[in-house]
Amino acid sequence: MKRRLLATAAALLLIGAPAGSATANASTDARARADADAAVVAPAGPAAQAGPASVEVPDGVTAGAAVFDRQTGTFTEQLNTDLRFRSASVVKLLLALDFLWNRGPDYTVPAADRARLEPMLRSSWDDAANYYWSQNGGPAIITRMAGRLGLKDTVGPPAGYDGYWGYASLSARDTVTIYRYLLDSAPAAVRDFVMGNLRQSTRCASDDFDQHFGIAGAFEKPWAIKQGWAGSSYEEGTCGPPGTAAAAPRTADRATASSAQTQAAQARAAHAKAAKAAQAPAQHQQNQALAPVAADVDLIRPALHSTGTVGAGDRFVVAVFTLHPVGTSYGKAFTDIGRLTRSLDVPGAARPAGWWYGTWSSHVNVRRDPSTRNAPITQLPAVAEVLVGCQARGEEVQVPPYTNDWWAYLPQYGGWVSNIFISSPGNRLPDVKDC
Repeated sequence: MKRRLLATAAALLLIGAPAGSATANASTDARARADADAAVVAPAGPAAQAGPASVEVPDGVTAGAAVFDRQTGTFTEQLNTDLRFRSASVVKLLLALDFLWNRGPDYTVPAADRARLEPMLRSSWDDAANYYWSQNGGPAIITRMAGRLGLKDTVGPPAGYDGYWGYASLSARDTVTIYRYLLDSAPAAVRDFVMGNLRQSTRCASDDFDQHFGIAGAFEKPWAIKQGWAGSSYEEGTCGPPGTAAAAPRTADRATASSAQTQAAQARAAHAKAAKAAQAPAQHQQNQALAPVAADVDLIRPALHSTGTVGAGDRFVVAVFTLHPVGTSYGKAFTDIGRLTRSLDVPGAARPAGWWYGTWSSHVNVRRDPSTRNAPITQLPAVAEVLVGCQARGEEVQVPPYTNDWWAYLPQYGGWVSNIFISSPGNRLPDVKDC
């Protein structure tokens, strides 16, 4: 019987069924259904390739990364550092610095601007970026800031896309330069305002995407982060209690249109353009007939970027830019940039304790305790890899034909998920300690 159960579990793994349970049960538990919707996706395999300096670049991912040690004045990691990526929300650093540039000598931030800039930096609020892009000259902001900071690879959006602030391009080395300016050259008031807000990054972004990937997942605090994400294949954000997410998939960060109707039409056009390009990538690469884009800036593939500082005194500046295959889900990109960032050489930086595991479903609820009695505190991105700190027995969860009473504690979320949604053979995770 034991051999038969093992064979059954192995078969379930091959077809993408949950490996977190080995016991069948035909009964239905309505509460358990709230821990995952009907969409089940097979867990992504580890398929990874080693990049320069032993950086783990997942298969199919294009990456640029840099780690700069401010204590020694040297780079500890460099991977495609001059490669340009569409910046997505990382460009909000330049929007904030442009606003603050001529506000000396005291650099006071008026209350109305503080109400925009703080959530723009902490929670990546797009409406604030729309406002400053429109008020301060759009692409001229990028030109000004590239000149002021001596950025080598940073340019504004391609011709015809002037309204898309997220289409401004950045490289890993230019991003390091931006943070070095902030930390070493900027007026103290500017440094304290920008870095202070980045240290208060919220897990849930203003559009309900979980933005604590990359640096935020790979290292213990202290850290400060500014993240970026854009992709027509990214599903709606799931961060926060279920039922509160109202964000649309993020495709291209753009300044606010003159009316909601116009903005919706432009969003549909951007989706259509991306879909058309995805159908004929070879033609797009050869003659760029599908969009007037710069030859070295990809506006089609899903992007996910993690930038900021790590360690006491902001010792390390870290910049990670990634592009993923067309159709990649947010959770898969979330996982891949996490693996890449964890592989970076950041000497002495504190790493979180625990075990990394994949999840196999979408909209998996994170609970305050190992039961379904209380409302969920947030939901995980589909098939995202998570850090498990320990495990404990709790309420039995049934997702027919599977049942499991073991729960995993996720220290980075401060909550619990049923082991039934963790990709591992057996009800109990084999290498994880008991809580």
